[in-house]
Amino acid sequence: MLSDIEIAQGATLERIGAIADRLGIPDEAVDPYGHYKAKISLDWLDSQPQRTGSNLILVTAISPTPAGEGKTTTTVGLGDGLRRIGKDAMICLREPSLGPVFGIKGGAAGGGYAQVVPMEDINLHFTGDFGAIQLANNLLAALIDNHVHHGNELGIDVRRITWKRVVDLNDRALRDITVALGGPANGYPREDGFDIVVASEVMAIFCLATSLEDLKRRLGNIVVGYTREKKPVTARDLKAEGSMAVLLKDAFRPNLVQTLEGTPAFVHGGPFANIAHGCNSVVATSSALKLADYVVTEAGFGADLGAEKFVDIKCRKSGLRPKAAVIVATVRALKHHGGVALADMATEDVDAVRRGFANLEKHIANVSGVYGIRTVVGINRFGTDTDAELDAVKELVEKAGATAVVASHFANGGAGAEDLAHAVVAACEDPTELTFTYPDELSLWDKMVAVTSKVYGASEVTATAAVKARIQELQDSGYGSFPVCVAKTQYSFSTDASLRGAPTGHAVNIREVRLSAGAEFVVMVCGDVMTMPGLPKVPASVHIDLVDGKVVGLS
Repeated sequence: MLSDIEIAQGATLERIGAIADRLGIPDEAVDPYGHYKAKISLDWLDSQPQRTGSNLILVTAISPTPAGEGKTTTTVGLGDGLRRIGKDAMICLREPSLGPVFGIKGGAAGGGYAQVVPMEDINLHFTGDFGAIQLANNLLAALIDNHVHHGNELGIDVRRITWKRVVDLNDRALRDITVALGGPANGYPREDGFDIVVASEVMAIFCLATSLEDLKRRLGNIVVGYTREKKPVTARDLKAEGSMAVLLKDAFRPNLVQTLEGTPAFVHGGPFANIAHGCNSVVATSSALKLADYVVTEAGFGADLGAEKFVDIKCRKSGLRPKAAVIVATVRALKHHGGVALADMATEDVDAVRRGFANLEKHIANVSGVYGIRTVVGINRFGTDTDAELDAVKELVEKAGATAVVASHFANGGAGAEDLAHAVVAACEDPTELTFTYPDELSLWDKMVAVTSKVYGASEVTATAAVKARIQELQDSGYGSFPVCVAKTQYSFSTDASLRGAPTGHAVNIREVRLSAGAEFVVMVCGDVMTMPGLPKVPASVHIDLVDGKVVGLS
């Protein structure tokens, strides 16, 4: 069996100009980065009228497991399947972060015969967007320390600087550091730290901004720290937003690539859903809806994280409204939630599927009930699945009020997703009205209670007196209308990664609160989730190599 990278390397790709032409994009609006990827002109995209009746489809998933789900693979397969049944379709994905590529997860360009290509480029440096975001973030960090060094006219309290540096790698040693050692010429020593690029507020702003002007405005609103009187200091106070926007102006244009079957794809932006808002850029999604009748996009991790933030942050802020959602599930993942060990996944166990269904059932309830989106369950078929196990999933899904469709796009490409495509088209033709988990006017604390009780099944939210005081301080400072962005483990509805299925009655502890004034949300850091991940004992990087000039081991 060929690996993902072998399939991708063996594919015959169309020149990117042909893909752009398929979307009606003229040559002068296409800025190629080599033969198979390109940036698309913002001016041209802005000039295009909104399509009447275009359909936005959200792909989300059950809580991820080591057994595998295949959310990006399904997004790609569904896009290809829609085109195979005669629909005008394209897809919108996030860009992969190098942290998981070299860490534990591997790449994020799909898999098997449902991939976006050129796979190596997309998973590695691509068009340099993450490098630009990293530079803009770290320019602001340098300007803060430089301002303090040259007299500190703004009166920044170095103990209350909240802005961190970032790097697009997993590196636990950088979580908490001390900077400016070595004497007066190197500035004032202080405690600092690094986050991963995908957790940067600049990344969130990049993905939520609707134009370059909006991007610059949001960058200026970033709160970098406070004075001794606890007055906020912004990037605008440091006159940083202009130079940051200059670093981001080219990156802000959507990236056009293709699937293995030639379906056009925007791959742009990449915040994680467990520590950020988990969606590709608003610019890419909105632009795609001008270019195609069906646009398939994804939100990170399970529907309790990515889909919730897609609805409560991205849709709330942008006006985007999905007409249907696909929840990706696998028999293997359901068996994992039912208590089966990884080594035993190939053995038929219908009872474990039924036990593990509690996880999928809760996600269906969230997507269709809490968010009000017409729901289809896409069962991503593995070779070890038995008919009895698949029939059990379909039966249980239909009892839960959704439609279940088995798809084999990993092995068969778009042909394996045609049934899923037909089901999604039917769902789009009978949409329901999107609902938010909470209204804008609810307090920050009550918004957190709403998410944890409605979506996670939790019985209470807890926090130290200091954290509660900080939340109240943000509320009183005018940030109470912002949505909340929960940072927590992706592996469970709870904050305990070991709790499988659909636990209820648990407590969600808020460990830390971070204001993202430019992104216009408040991050609630819960449990032991880290905004700078570490590498596992055997990182994926040990399997990645360059042999005779060819990349191997990338998945």
